[in-house]
Amino acid sequence: MAKHDVSFNIPQRALGKADVEFQVKIDGAVLGTLTVSNGSIAWFPKGTLYGCKMGWARFDQLMQKEASRSEKR
Repeated sequence: MAKHDVSFNIPQRALGKADVEFQVKIDGAVLGTLTVSNGSIAWFPKGTLYGCKMGWARFDQLMQKEASRSEKR
């Protein structure tokens, strides 16, 4: 089974004005970067400059429709 690693950097400024970045790795190789902001999320696959951006309302709809299972908090 593949091993996934996720790391993140929090900028040294107000969270409301800066995205939080999560670097996602699979078996040690970078898969991509997920950026999270107040208004949206964006996925940047490895080696790309332009990401796939989605607002929170659309993300909620997508997860409820497409997610395969629920996680208990």
